Amino acid sequence: MKKSKLGSFLFLGMILGLIANPAQALPGQTVETVAAWIAAHPTLEPGIGDGLVVTKRNTAAQRFKFEASVLPPGQITFPTNRRIIQSEQISFYDMINGVTPERLTESMRVIYGLAIYQDYQRAKLVYAYPTPETIDLARRQNRPMLVARQGELLLGDRFAYWLEVTQTENGKPINGRITVFLPEDLDKLEVELRNR
Repeated sequence: MKKSKLGSFLFLGMILGLIANPAQALPGQTVETVAAWIAAHPTLEPGIGDGLVVTKRNTAAQRFKFEASVLPPGQITFPTNRRIIQSEQISFYDMINGVTPERLTESMRVIYGLAIYQDYQRAKLVYAYPTPETIDLARRQNRPMLVARQGELLLGDRFAYWLEVTQTENGKPINGRITVFLPEDLDKLEVELRNR
């Protein structure tokens, strides 16, 4: 019991550490700018690798990941420019507290600050899933993961956003991610999501 409370406290402390450091690095900026921001951020200190991926683990049941990429979200394609960040993703895995859409958007507000959070809040819904057709297909083909994933694609004035939460068989959301990306990549991702 004490270990669980201590673990939850440390995980909460890690997240609260993000509050004082809203992001100055966003999609559309250079790899060097984003990597320098991550390296200087007291919470988003990169591990081994290129400095664009940060993984934090509190316990095996709780993980946080921040990843900046030169690739657009969705299926892997060749980068159009290896010097420009196309997308940044915040993801959580939390068997203890769960991962709700509200928790993901609050994490985005903490990391990126109020301006990006407000852009997200004002964004227009482009696509939401699962659709009724997907639910029917999942039932007929016995593919429960199609309905376990719930997501939205949104288009704001500055960026596009992809929020996705995955639930367990009993309906508890334990895995989720929110991706901030360039609006020019929205059509590609929408087509991929509609066709999966």
